[in-house]
Parts: sequence; C-alpha cells; structure tokens
Amino acid sequence: MAGSRTKLALLLAPPLLLLVTFMLLPLLGLFRSSFFVGSGPIASGFSFEQYAKFLLDEYYLGVLAETIGIGLSSAVLSVLIGYPVGYSLARLPAEKRRRRLILVILPMTLSLVVVVFGWLVALGRNGLLNSILMGLGVIDSPGRFLFNRAAVLLVLVQQYLPFMILSVMSGVAQIDPVLEQAAANLRADRFTTFRRVILPLSIPGILSGFTLVFILSVSAFITPKLIGGSRVQMIGSLIYEQVLTVLNWPFSAAMSFVLLTLTLGLTALANTLLAVRFTADQGKKHASRRA
Repeated sequence: MAGSRTKLALLLAPPLLLLVTFMLLPLLGLFRSSFFVGSGPIASGFSFEQYAKFLLDEYYLGVLAETIGIGLSSAVLSVLIGYPVGYSLARLPAEKRRRRLILVILPMTLSLVVVVFGWLVALGRNGLLNSILMGLGVIDSPGRFLFNRAAVLLVLVQQYLPFMILSVMSGVAQIDPVLEQAAANLRADRFTTFRRVILPLSIPGILSGFTLVFILSVSAFITPKLIGGSRVQMIGSLIYEQVLTVLNWPFSAAMSFVLLTLTLGLTALANTLLAVRFTADQGKKHASRRA
C-alpha cells in the first residue's frame, strides 16, 4: 500500500511542480500587484485602491455588465445552434461521426488572429457580405456590419461553437438509445421524448459547453478589439490596454482578478448544479431499486 502511494506521488510530482511554478506562483504575484498603490510597473505598497477604482466607477461597471451580457448571449446562441449538431453527431455511426468531427474541429486549428482578420474582410464595406447583398439588390450602398455588438457576438459564437458541439455530443453519447425507443413504444412523440428523456439527461453536457463558451467569451480581447473597435468595450480589451498602452499594471491585475472571480463563480455554480442533479439521480435509482 505504501509502495503504491509512493509511485502515485512520484507520478503526480512533475505535473504539480509545473503547475505551481508556471501557474500558481505567477497568479500569486499578479494578485499581490493588484494591491499596489499608484500605477506603473514600479508601483508598490498595499491598498484596495485598484479594486475600489474598478468597483465604484460606473464606466467600468458598465463594461463589466456588457461583458457579462455578451458572454451570456454567446453561450445561449451556442446552445441553440450547437445542441442539434452535437445530438446528430452523437447518434451517427462511428465512421460517419469521425469524418464530420473533422469539420467541427478544423476551425479550432486556425490561428485566432487569422480567423478575426478573415471576418474583417468578410464584413468590411467592400467585403463578401456587402458584395452579395448588393448583387442581390437587397441594399443599394455598402452597409456597416463591423464595429458593433452584433458583429462581436457573431464572431465569438463562430469561434467557440465547437466547444459547445463537442460537450453536447459527449453528453448525448452517454444516453442509451434504448431509452428513446422505450419512450416511442409508450406512444410518446418526438417532442415529448426530447423534453422528458433526452434534454434532462443531456443537461451535464449543456452546462459544460455553456460554461466553456461563457468563460472564453468574457475573457476574449482580440475579437472585441478588432471587430468591435471603440464602440464595444469588454474587460479583456481594457486589461490589454492597461497593460500595453497605459502601463497601469496594478489596475490591470485588479481587473484580471475580478474577471477570474467571475469565471470561477460560474464554474462553481455549474459544478454545484451538476452535483445536485447527480445526487437526485442517485436517489431516484436507489428508490426504484428498493421498490
């Protein structure tokens, strides 16, 4: 028993060392700098000045609210679009699923900068969308499809939709198709089967994908910076500006930890909901066995 524990400790030591060295220690240093007084790379001292500056300013709170709104909208749209795709992939034969998964994963292999610049070209005044609409006679002059919230939301959904599809596919794949057949034998129509059987059992996959898309969306800075311009402000863009343009590192560290607290809070909430559902399912199973 002691030998197995020693082997386990030796196996875990290298990844834990890497995690502590390259993630935990830098985070602690960033957390310490968020309490520095003043601004600039050489600030020092200890104060809640940076957090007060962010949490007591209407402008920054407005940016935080807009960031949360865009993140939630992106996650909800990803669920609506990605759920049917993920469900269909989960019910395909293995060979067909592998071929179609390539189409889902392929956009994730492209550089984010390349994807964003591609959207800049497609949505620009002389871009593909304007050319198509003018060719069809829908519009007479080029429209402005960039530098607004809708454009930012569109690009965010396109970027992070694969995470939702893969999460839903993984969750639905664990649902036994026999349950759907049993519901059909009990004369339940497709909608009732989906509402009473498939959807409740696929909630873990939906929550996982929703959490991933939300976290990635609220922390994005390249997309809102280039697609939204100065008209769309998100926390990621503000942190980028404070670090590289203003050189106010303590304030950027404080904003980073506000964002980190937000994302960790959502993750904890999702895990709590999953745990509650798992406990309820286990209770139902034990009750049915006793009956």
